[in-house]
Amino acid sequence: MKTRVLIVDDEPYAIEIIEGYLAKFSEMELVGKYGDAIQAFQLLQQKPVDLMFLDIQMPGIKGTDLLRSLKNPPKVIFTTAYSEYALEGFELNAIDYLLKPISFERFMRAIDKVYQLQDNRAKTMVAHEVPVGDHEAFIYLKVERKTVKVNINDILWVESLRDYVKVITKEQTYISKQKISLLEEMLPESKFIRIHRSFLIALDKIDSFYSYRLDINGHELPIGRNYKQEVQKRLKAGQFQFS
Repeated sequence: MKTRVLIVDDEPYAIEIIEGYLAKFSEMELVGKYGDAIQAFQLLQQKPVDLMFLDIQMPGIKGTDLLRSLKNPPKVIFTTAYSEYALEGFELNAIDYLLKPISFERFMRAIDKVYQLQDNRAKTMVAHEVPVGDHEAFIYLKVERKTVKVNINDILWVESLRDYVKVITKEQTYISKQKISLLEEMLPESKFIRIHRSFLIALDKIDSFYSYRLDINGHELPIGRNYKQEVQKRLKAGQFQFS
């Protein structure tokens, strides 16, 4: 399966360089190239994108602001001429940070990181295809050096810890080297909802809630501003009302 790639950069020459480099990798499929964040945002609402090469300093909306606006962002490699943005880029869980002018050798190292992430995803987590609602539905988590079976119905919530996730059940907490977006894809949408950049929760485990937080098993979890509308929609569909 090919990796669908989007390039967002206000410098045509930079787009040309990245596009030329990408052409050397048969697994990469370019699905769009834009000079501003608004056009890129519109495409991201319409087409699936796996990887985005994103310039930070652009007119209008910065690349970092575009990334923050996305509920389910693709993997990102930042491209910029300004090294002072590096820390901000990595705080947003970027795979890599490429300083212009970008050499092909440095580009290859960034692509290698993408491949490694994809390989780790395939090796460290498996979801069994079972009917939604089946009490035996489970996932496998790689925890330290062992693989652990976790029943989906036991999960209270999932918390993001940068490159790791913390999966909380009533009996135990598991820490696994994964992205929270991966678990969001693998856990059944009918049972789980993302309420914050850092939190994915089980709908049937909610004890109480307000417009700005949820309470689960004695813990208060925040509802992010960018997620509030979707959370409210899902809870109302379940005959809930916000206080």
